[in-house]
Amino acid sequence: MISISRARAAGTRRTSRLVASLALGALALSATTGCAMLSTQATTIPYSPADGVNVPDSGPVLVRNALFVADESGEDANFIAAIINNTDENHTLNIEIGEESPIRKTVRVPAKTTISLGVTEDPILVEGLDVMPGADVPVYFQSGDFEGAVIAVPVLDGELEYLAPFVP
Repeated sequence: MISISRARAAGTRRTSRLVASLALGALALSATTGCAMLSTQATTIPYSPADGVNVPDSGPVLVRNALFVADESGEDANFIAAIINNTDENHTLNIEIGEESPIRKTVRVPAKTTISLGVTEDPILVEGLDVMPGADVPVYFQSGDFEGAVIAVPVLDGELEYLAPFVP
């Protein structure tokens, strides 16, 4: 009888160890994968894979890869972007650069046309911008009946070889 109770005790210990090992493994697994359940997947975050930024909600006219190329002083800059009108109607894109005393510009975009400011068209020269390269400038974009959007547009300089021709 003593050997049977020892066998039962040994079996109970093995079962307890097995249960404890499984519980510890489940805890370790949830600890290493649980963070992924609570955090945003990086691949679902929209971003602009370029030097400039894309403008959501500007209306029927789309703005892609918008940026400023400034001189060394940051006083003057050229606004460069691709402006796309995929509609069957002509539209005007209204641009307000800066918050205090904004600099206002308009771009007429014919139907079914892409305007590449700085490539097929001259960039828009913005005098008196007074923002150093590396900073962002709040810019309001609006077209059609849409309310528009304010986006932080980056200011770069001519350090990048392909941007050097756009320095004012």
